[in-house]
Amino acid sequence: MEIQHVNVRLLLSNAAEVDLAALIPVFHNWIQDQSGEEMLLDVADYRHVRSGPGVVLIGHQGNYSVDNTGGRLGVRYNRKAGLEGANQDRLAQAAQAALAACERLETDPRLKGAIRFGGHEIELFINDRMLAPNTPATSAAINPELRAFFSTLLGGAEYEVSYPQDPRSLFSVHVKTPQAFTTTDLLANLNSLVAAASIC
Repeated sequence: MEIQHVNVRLLLSNAAEVDLAALIPVFHNWIQDQSGEEMLLDVADYRHVRSGPGVVLIGHQGNYSVDNTGGRLGVRYNRKAGLEGANQDRLAQAAQAALAACERLETDPRLKGAIRFGGHEIELFINDRMLAPNTPATSAAINPELRAFFSTLLGGAEYEVSYPQDPRSLFSVHVKTPQAFTTTDLLANLNSLVAAASIC
């Protein structure tokens, strides 16, 4: 099964401390800097939507947000454009983008440490119902790819995987590990995957 339009969401540990309004000038600054590999275009404010997308940084290839899906805050990367390569490349790209954004928010002095990855929970979505309908058949087909990816991302640590089965929702995976990771830890693990792929 081909995977495209991967979303990765890093659940935060301190939702009560996060003022989403403070993200708006930060994201506007990212647009001004254009320091990443993707073209960033605009900021959309959805704070009024309960359990919604929060504050979204809209890009040409993908969107970044701190959203409140399911009533839990997380830093999310939503890949919109297709991406060449293998499935592992697409998973790695989305995870790297989410982790780099989260790390940048964690260290932004304007946010005063309010954004902090919880270290234990990651959600992954395939935002393409044609490629990956939310069915048991999709779970079975994609599970080997996801297991290989998360084993590398989490450095071989133990983890649990659950697949929410609501057919009306996007295909999604919830990963939870008892070992606490920082964004820096996970980026380092991810870099080893990218390096191995480049050697091949």
